[in-house]
Amino acid sequence: MIVLGIESSCDETAASVVMDGREVRSSVVASQYELHEEFGGVVPEIASRAHEQHILPVVRDAIAQAGIEQSEIDLIAVGHRPGLIGSLLVGLSAAKAMSWSLGVPMVGVDHVHAHLYAGMLGREEPQYPALGLVISGGHTSIYEVRSALKVKRLGSTIDDAIGEAFDKVAAILGLGHPGGPKLDALAAEPGANDRAFDFPVSRLSKDSLDFSYSGLKTAVLYEAKGKPAPPALRGKPPLPKPEVPELTHERMRDIAASFQRAAVRALTIKLGRAIERVEGCRTLIVGGGVSANSLARREMQRFCDEHGLELIIPQMGYCVDNAAMIAGLGDRLHASGQVDDLNLSAVPTTGC
Repeated sequence: MIVLGIESSCDETAASVVMDGREVRSSVVASQYELHEEFGGVVPEIASRAHEQHILPVVRDAIAQAGIEQSEIDLIAVGHRPGLIGSLLVGLSAAKAMSWSLGVPMVGVDHVHAHLYAGMLGREEPQYPALGLVISGGHTSIYEVRSALKVKRLGSTIDDAIGEAFDKVAAILGLGHPGGPKLDALAAEPGANDRAFDFPVSRLSKDSLDFSYSGLKTAVLYEAKGKPAPPALRGKPPLPKPEVPELTHERMRDIAASFQRAAVRALTIKLGRAIERVEGCRTLIVGGGVSANSLARREMQRFCDEHGLELIIPQMGYCVDNAAMIAGLGDRLHASGQVDDLNLSAVPTTGC
């Protein structure tokens, strides 16, 4: 089975050819970092226009790199949810056109579910049951995974996703876009002290498997920029704004390291709670852009070592949004009997 995957949920235009759900023959990604850098984040209208420009060259490049002809494609898999609606429509339109013109079936793939499949590319099927963890710019969720297709969400973020918090903290420190990799690099510099600041680690209620990163982000903002001045009392002059130490490179470095420690610590706390709910758990499956973070990867391995689990985590190229994970999961969905027609819709919310 030769599957062409198409992904355009946010600001990456991607196409990939995958054989039999495992063997990646090509994976092409066109990023838009330069277009969005001056705005400090993704601008939906700019993203969708860039997808229109990139989609055909990216698809053609993926087919050429795979060494196949279009006529050899057996299936089109496309990420149709969740994401920016304008961006999703570009990839979905291309997928529908190719499915119709080539006379091959098409399957719609949930982007978040595909992140859980990304670590399975190029390897054998993991052992189940498993814990699943998706950590990205838009999602922070824990799953019970019974098979590649059977996943049940146990908890998710109630406000900011972890990747969003990384990007916002990077913006506070003036690191630019994309913020996550730059913050990771800053925190990894020699001399960085991840205990310099005691930032809060969100736990919520005792049994909760949900996440919250808004308080941590605010704590970093106050440490870097200072707290707002107390409100003036009636009839009295306004109180002065508290002084803030200079934001030197060394201070930024320690803030980055301390933030990163607190953010990742929240993940391991919730995983520790979740493993008690998955009887016989044998594997931890991690996916999403933040799975490329150096501390997150180390702590996921440490967690698995402590609990006797196998860690399934994507190769670095499959952590960020990509079409190989879409094609791989699409193959499995098609094998289970799923086929979508030309009425398939783009949906901005996840079903996973």
